[in-house]
Amino acid sequence: MSLFGLFGSGESKPGPASRPGICAALDLGSSKTVCFISKAEQTAEGPRPRVIGVGHQSARGMKGGVIVDLDLARKNIQETVQRAEKMAGVAVSQVSVALTAARARGEGVTLESAIARSEITERDMRRLQDAAIAEYQRPDEVILHAIVVSWVVDGRDEVSDPRGMYGRSLAVNMHIVTAPVGPLRNLLNCIEGCHLDLRTVVAAPYAAGLSALSDDEIELGATLIDMGAETTSAAVFSNGSLARLSAAPVGGRHVTSDLARGLQTPIASAERIKILYGSALESPSDDRQMIEVPPVTGEGDRMNSAPRSMLNSIIRPRLEETFELLRDKLDVTGRLDQNHRVVLTGAAAQLPGAKELASRVFGRPARLASPQGVAGLGDAVSGPGFSVVSGIILRETRGAAEAFYGPPKLHAGRSRRRTMSGSSRPATVWRWLAESF
Repeated sequence: MSLFGLFGSGESKPGPASRPGICAALDLGSSKTVCFISKAEQTAEGPRPRVIGVGHQSARGMKGGVIVDLDLARKNIQETVQRAEKMAGVAVSQVSVALTAARARGEGVTLESAIARSEITERDMRRLQDAAIAEYQRPDEVILHAIVVSWVVDGRDEVSDPRGMYGRSLAVNMHIVTAPVGPLRNLLNCIEGCHLDLRTVVAAPYAAGLSALSDDEIELGATLIDMGAETTSAAVFSNGSLARLSAAPVGGRHVTSDLARGLQTPIASAERIKILYGSALESPSDDRQMIEVPPVTGEGDRMNSAPRSMLNSIIRPRLEETFELLRDKLDVTGRLDQNHRVVLTGAAAQLPGAKELASRVFGRPARLASPQGVAGLGDAVSGPGFSVVSGIILRETRGAAEAFYGPPKLHAGRSRRRTMSGSSRPATVWRWLAESF
């Protein structure tokens, strides 16, 4: 089943102040804040977004994808959105925002019901989806995504779309992504303080996968690794849908900090050295190539020097540790398929040797990916660091195959029993379904 199309964004209606075909997306990272404003273009393959406005600046008030200074974050968002609006020549009233995977988690849910009519209808499918979502509600968490992975008719093989089929029972396998209420309330407060409405919240690695992966990779299976400044996250895609999210609290900024300590140089100098000379690969000439290293403030003006091999010996272990953390988390859950390709994206993934090291750690081919499917991206905003915001634009323009879609409901709900894959189903659900069908 494609991630775009079935039960897509038609369920979410634009607000009264929004413009048809205009979409605004925000990526609130730890190192940068990005806003894209796009306009939908009709093509032979369907609607395609064209970016008409870009706002991009260093992040303020954010740490690890969480708001730590509300006033500073609000001002940062306002400035970024205003820059995009000025370039686009339009004002926006709604934004869709990315949420780091460190604050989101997902689980599989399965629910089955008897079908009163022999032919399965869209109404049958929607009721079953609604029942699965209702059983999963938690008082301190908010549902971000409820994605249909597959359908099962009469306990037989999984199907992508059972409409029009005949059977006695129908089951749905779903992947539900949730996030804690607290950080989302802070995010909503910040967005509303900028005189904007929150259209929807998207898990960052899920959004990155929508723009960085090809349709074949999403269908056949791929592990998308989004390497940010303070978090490296993974999204596993299989059979055309999202199957798993995971994250490690390590990113490009940690590599920079390691270099600053190891070389005894300021953070800004370490970042520059990493960009110009850093690599996770070894070279025979590394010992002979000397690099000038500015001293820490207060130690005089004399430049120090270090062999390039010293940089690599600092960078490689940190990246190796990051990939191993993600690999082990995915292995524990049984979601690491050795046939899946590894795809790297995110600004930190551009470090030379990162994809080769990822390939060795995961034992599979790896590639570096930039956003695809979005027109109008200039050279400065078309790299791997802009996959998340591009993925949000794609999702909003094409619509997503999700049973739940729209702004998160941030009220505290009643605690409910939930039905997980492989567990017994509460009798109350059966009664509810029997009465509804």
